[in-house]
This record gives sequence, structure tokens and C-alpha cells, in this order.
Amino acid sequence: MLELDRVRAAIPNVLTEAHFPELPNYYRGKVRENYDLPDGRRILISTDRQSAFDQVLAAVPFKGQVLTETARFWFEATKDICPNHVLDYPDPNVVVGKRLAMLPVEMVVRDYLTGSTDTAIWPMYRDGKRTVYGVSLPDGLKKNDKLPSTILTPTTKAPHGQHDENITIHQLAHMLGVEVASKAGALAIDLYNHAAALAEDRGVILADTKLEFGIFRGDVMLIDEAFTPDSSRFWPRKDWAPGKAPPSFDKQIVRDALLASNWNKQPPAPLLPEAILSKTRKRYLEIHKLLTGHDLP
Repeated sequence: MLELDRVRAAIPNVLTEAHFPELPNYYRGKVRENYDLPDGRRILISTDRQSAFDQVLAAVPFKGQVLTETARFWFEATKDICPNHVLDYPDPNVVVGKRLAMLPVEMVVRDYLTGSTDTAIWPMYRDGKRTVYGVSLPDGLKKNDKLPSTILTPTTKAPHGQHDENITIHQLAHMLGVEVASKAGALAIDLYNHAAALAEDRGVILADTKLEFGIFRGDVMLIDEAFTPDSSRFWPRKDWAPGKAPPSFDKQIVRDALLASNWNKQPPAPLLPEAILSKTRKRYLEIHKLLTGHDLP
């Protein structure tokens, strides 16, 4: 496979795939390999594949373990706010969870005017829009400014290779039904506020995050991952100022390198320099330790 060859060529000795033919109902995501077992459990294996702009680009050593262990920390820290899908952690890269009905949306919570992707609010604001996702924003804000209030900016969950689409809260309610949309939206805000306060205590700003939910026996549950460097934007508190770009603890390093290359965001993606991948690995390990208080096991 050409994509896998490109990934392996970037940095050796990384987990680029976890396909086990003896396990049933295999599904390959951009980063995770998934298996649905007959007894209602789902196995999720986090690889070291690095994606950005909806494409797999390379691989980052220890990334899969960072994602699993960071999410594990947050699932434990937020279980009293929202139940989650986790049943067991048989390996540092593996989660066994309940199989449930996934909501077809991503609940993105934002507290800062930032971002570089098509669904981010800074590019919209920079280009003159003052209403994003149905939310009105005032004039005069700078990039990376704190928003007047925390906002929910949901998107559709597009199939692999396609792009998510922005939706408003009204559209969210139409897609999910008012009761489920209200419950999931309120949980997303509560989870964000709790995580942001905990991160603040550790000198870290949680600028925005993506959360996913599912329905299990009528309950809304947090699933997939929670507040990881792949799903969240983390900044050092001491380095933040409106209008400036703070160093990033997440894959913004990769996005910035791709934007600087003038790539048109169409395949094939350019190969990332080893220096960028090494820097990304260090930042992933750093944010894991800052948040959890310990190194990888």
C-alpha cells in the first residue's frame, strides 16, 4: 500500500497498522484500528499514524500510547460528569469499550478564536464573517483571542476521505432530536469546563476540543478519545497573548508545516521532514506528562 509505505519511510520502528485477520468486523480509521466483537465489545487500537487535513501523512513514535494514556486520564477524571464507553485497557495502545450507536456529529467546544482548517472559526472571522455556527462574534478580536463566552460549534462526521461540514445548534437538533442534542451539547460544555479548569491548574490552556458521543441503552456516553493532542488544542499558559501564536502541544505543528509548504490539501500529501515529526513527538510526550503528572508507563 503506497500510503503505508510513505508512513513507514518517515520514521522507522513505529506502529503504523494493527490489522489482525482473526478478529472480526475490522474498520480502519485515520489513526485507529477497530474491531467489533460478537459479545458487544469494541476493540480500539491507537496507532502512531499522524493525520492532518483528513489525510494520513507520516507516523510519530509513541503517539498511539500518548493518545490512549491521555484519554484514559481524562475518562477517569470526567466519569462523574458523563459515563464513557471504556471497559478495559489490556495494552498501552488498546482500549476495549462498549459498542454503541455513535452520534453522527463531532461536538467541538471552543474558548479561543483560533484554528487553520476549513471548520475552524479564525479563518472565517479573518475573512469577515461575524456569525459562525450560528453564533455572533463582536468586531475587533485578534487571532487566538479569548472568546466572549465558550461556544459549541458542531460538525458532521464525514466518512474517511471526505470533509466535515459546519452545522448550527438548530441543525444539530434537527439531526439528533431536541432531547439528545440538548443532552450531548450540555455534556460537551460541562466536560470542557472541567477539563479546562484542570489543565489551567497545570499551566496549560485548553483552547478547544472535539468530543464524540454515542447512545448505549438510552444513555448518552462519551466515546472514542477525550482531550488528547489529536482532538484538542493545548497552549502553555505563560506563552499566550492575543494576536500571537503560542507554541502548540498538539498537531498544529504538523498543520503549520503543511501550510508553509503551500500544499493544496489534495493527495498526495508532502512527506513531513523528520525534524517536524521529532518535534511533534516531544510535544505529545510533554503534554501527556503535564496533564497526567507522569511519564508513559
